[in-house]
Amino acid sequence: MTNQSDFQKILAKPAQRALAGANIETLEQLSKYSEAEIMDLHGIGQNAFKKLQEALSDNRLSFAPKK
Repeated sequence: MTNQSDFQKILAKPAQRALAGANIETLEQLSKYSEAEIMDLHGIGQNAFKKLQEALSDNRLSFAPKK
């Protein structure tokens, strides 16, 4: 299970930088973005996206609905 404080550690450096560039530091912040918005970030690929989905799910969170 991925917890709130270390979810970024499961990601490769480009994905970590992408989230940092978007000021996303917690899973709760991540859950305010839609899947499309996260996939549009430079550095977020399929592997990182899958890990983010799993981390959200582990913490009973999900991506926001499409905007």
